[in-house]
This record gives sequence, C-alpha cells and structure tokens, in this order.
Amino acid sequence: MPTPYEERPWLRFYAEGVPADVEVPDVPLTRLLDASADRFAGRRALEFLGRSMTYARLRDAVDRFATALAGLGVRKGDRVAVILPNCPQEVIAFYAVLRLGAVVVPTNPLYTSSELRHQLADSGSRVVVVFDKAYETVHEARPGTMVEHVIVTSLPDYLPFVKRELLKLPLARARRLADELSTEVPADAPVLWFDDLLKETAEPHPQAMVDPFRDLAVLQYTGGTTGRPKGAMLTHRNLVANALQTTAWDPAIRPGQDVTLAVVPLFHVFGLTFCLTCTILIGGTVVLIPRFDLQLVLDAMHKHRPTLFPGVPPLFQQLAAAPEAKKAGAGAIRTCVSGAMRLARTTVDAFKAGTGGQVVQGYGMTETSPVVMANPLDGNARHVSVGTPLPSTEARIVDENDPFRVLPVGYPGELLVRGPQVFAGYWNQPAETAETLSPDGWFRTGDIAMMSPDGYFTLIDRKRDVIIVDGFNVYPSEVEAVLQAHPAVEEAAVVGVPEPGHGEAVAAYVIPKQPHRPGQDELRAYCAQHLVAYKVPAFVEFRPSLPRNMLGKVLRRVLREENALP
Repeated sequence: MPTPYEERPWLRFYAEGVPADVEVPDVPLTRLLDASADRFAGRRALEFLGRSMTYARLRDAVDRFATALAGLGVRKGDRVAVILPNCPQEVIAFYAVLRLGAVVVPTNPLYTSSELRHQLADSGSRVVVVFDKAYETVHEARPGTMVEHVIVTSLPDYLPFVKRELLKLPLARARRLADELSTEVPADAPVLWFDDLLKETAEPHPQAMVDPFRDLAVLQYTGGTTGRPKGAMLTHRNLVANALQTTAWDPAIRPGQDVTLAVVPLFHVFGLTFCLTCTILIGGTVVLIPRFDLQLVLDAMHKHRPTLFPGVPPLFQQLAAAPEAKKAGAGAIRTCVSGAMRLARTTVDAFKAGTGGQVVQGYGMTETSPVVMANPLDGNARHVSVGTPLPSTEARIVDENDPFRVLPVGYPGELLVRGPQVFAGYWNQPAETAETLSPDGWFRTGDIAMMSPDGYFTLIDRKRDVIIVDGFNVYPSEVEAVLQAHPAVEEAAVVGVPEPGHGEAVAAYVIPKQPHRPGQDELRAYCAQHLVAYKVPAFVEFRPSLPRNMLGKVLRRVLREENALP
C-alpha cells in the first residue's frame, strides 16, 4: 500500500504543461552551452553593463580558456577555484573548467583570508581565477594550500569603452562603480592574466570524456551555518537535471527569447542554477549584475526587459519600496522566484502593491543543486508554503529521530527528498555523508516541515534550531512571527540558550522600529497573549542589526554561540 507521499498528490496542482517527470540525458553540463551555441549562435548569451557577448563568442572564449588551463596542467578531476562576482569572466571560467572534466569550486569574493584558506586547502584547488579586487586575499590565503597558479582578471576589461560608457551614468555613481570594479595588483605579483591567456591561445580544447553520474562538475561549499563549510559534491547529472526540472516548471519559457536578470551571485548555487544553467539551457540572455545596486538593477530592468528574475526576499522588499520600480518594468517580469530564505507574505503583498508584479517562493539546498520545490506559476501559489516538489522529485515527512518512520500527513517532522538533483555526498566526509544520504538516495534535509493533504509543503524550522524547553519543542520561527507582528518590531531572531534545570530558554534578539522602542516586558507580555508559557522569550535583547550571511539570511548559529556554555 503506497503512502500518501508516494501517491504524489501535488501533481494535480502542477501548472498546465508541467510534466510529472523529466528525462535527464547522460551529457556533461557543457552540452547545454554547446546546444544553445549551435542553435542560437548570434543570440546574446551575456549582457554586462553595456557589453554583449553572443553564444558563438562565449563558446569560443570558453574553448580557448580551456586550452589555456590545460596548458597550465589542469586535468580531469582537478579543482579550480573561481573567485569572481557576476561577470563574463566567471561564466567563461566556469564552462572552461568543465570542458576539461575538472571541477569548479565557486567561492565568495568577500571571504576573509582564513575563510578562503580553508576552502582552498580542503578542496585541494590547484588553480585560482580571481578578480583583482580580491587578489590580496588570495595572496594571504595561499600558504598551506596546493595552489600552483593564480589567474587575475579585471572587471573593466569587459566593459565597452570603459571611461566613455561609465560617464553616461550619473557622475558620482560612475566614479563609485569604477572604483569598486578594480584595483591595482602589484607589478611583481606572481600571477597570470586572464586576457593574456585568452589572446595567446589558438586551438580550442575538445570536451573531455565525462561520466555524468560519477564525475563532479562543482564542489559547492555550504554556507557554514553549522560551523565550517562542507563541500557538497554536485555531479554533471545533478546540475543538468536541476536545470531541466526548473525550466520545466515554467511552461511559458521561450527558448532563444527569455532574459534573466542575474543579481543573485553565480558563486551561490541558487544563482548558478536559476540564473546561469537554466538560462543557457534555453538559449536565453543572462544580464550580469556584479553586485546589488538598486539603481543598476532598475536600469537593467528598463533596458533589457527581463522575463525571469530569481531573487531573495530583501531584494524584492527593496524593489517594492522603490517608486521607480514600476516604471522600470518590475511588474512586467513574467517569473519572479524567491529563494535562499523564508519569503514573508508582507513582502509578497508589498511587491505586488509597489510594482504590480507577483513573486512566488521556492525551496532548495546546496545539496540539491539546489531546487527541490516551488509554488506553481499559474495562480495556485500558497505564500505560507514553499510549494510542491518539482518534476522527478519525491518528498516525505519522517520522525526527526527515526528517518525510517514515515509520519502521517499533517504531522511535522523532518523533510526527506529524493531525485536526480540530490548530491553525491560531502567532499572527504564519508561519515557525514552516511548520516544524511541513504544508500537508496533519500537526503535528510534537516528541515522540519509538514505536508498538507493536497501535497503542499510548509517549512517550520531547521531541525538544529528547534529549542527544547523542559522537554517541549519550540520552533523559533513561530516565536519570531509573533514578535514581528508587534507594531514596534522591525525584525526578530529567536534562539535557544542554555538554562540549567530547563535544558534551554527562549532568547529573542529584536531590531526595533525607529523611533519607537518597546520595553522587554511589553514584548514578553505581547508574546504571552499569543503563545503558551514555555514559548515566551525568557529575555529580549534589542540590537541595531542581526548577523547575516551573504544573501541576507539571519545566522542563528552566531547568536547561539554568543551564549554557549564554556
């Protein structure tokens, strides 16, 4: 007798034209680029601050850079760290590494030297491709790693007639942008230059033989919310599958015509799949924004009229509050998908009110390439939910202490998922891999969720964030929602702190709305009206800001560590 999860009740809510399953071809990830370059050779593949690159030119640059990397000794299976913001060089380097059968290690350019050293050393990266602004950090991080070559590029190299074009922008912003895009690298620095390697290379490198099921395409490090980041091993099949699943979710996709606004960084797996591989698959145009700047985003919307816009809640909130957003065409974007953190209903409503547009929520993880679920795009979105599983994706809820005990529908438990997008395990961490990935492919997400009878999933909290007070479970998001409903609270984060005799106590960290600051007792009393006594915060601390990751997600781990027992 199949369980309700195995019956996949969510299929009847799929938008018309969305298949129950997708067929994943046994091809390397570069095949998506090659197919689009064959079909749409003269179509714009990339747009970068006024400069365009066609699919034919992109493939040529990829092939030549692959030859240059091979000349440096890069071979199949080698790891190459790519430390770049959204720019053409990042896309070229990404596909060039894959052309050799080597493995891309996408890295945040804002990392400190110690964070970068860990990632370079752990991955065993032999080559680093970095933009000049982050070179000094690479130089400091290099000792103790296996790095043999550092390739440096400058973002203005891919701007058209740099000075003339920048001066078309408001002067103050032009100066700031030019200043932020580059910096001087010491003349005697032991580096190679990206542009020189491209110019010196003639013959393109052929595609290396790749086993899509076994060979890694990307070693994507997790955000480190539970400590030191781990390398999630994503195969070629994982990433090809997720690109196919994600594009299948939008039956209005127009091959060769769609335009994606890439504000989410490509070094993050959300940006990698939604902005890059999905768009390349359909022969669309990727509009690369090197960093979030509201005016740059509005200018890009006005000029390029994007049809696809992956983003994060703070970005949609800022657009909702921008008077120019509607005029720039934000409301005309066909598909706006929010990921990486919880999307509040207030943000959905504000975006619609401010721009006339609609944004829906999706869900995924680094380990799932990343997309697992999304709300339907045909008006059946439920904004308290993360939606339904994508095609070819299974999901079920199990006892958080016993992954073999499947729970009835409507009961909260740990979310397990299975599908072709689920990763191959953690790099050099077999024990952690065995704990989270079963031999038959089920991945333990660590998220507490529940499924409605009709197949929509709602996230409750991270398993590790659940607070235990006198043996009772307290979900931080529930307490945060109550606090944020108070008219004087801008934002709140809730964690558990050690409490002798009770296990843990509930601690709340609150950003008050200015200029009104509520008292601690006022907020506790307010919580007591809406929550059972053990869920009421034992103390409330007011702060001007909360610790966040690069996408703006609050890091509860950092708050917990402040109160850890010695």
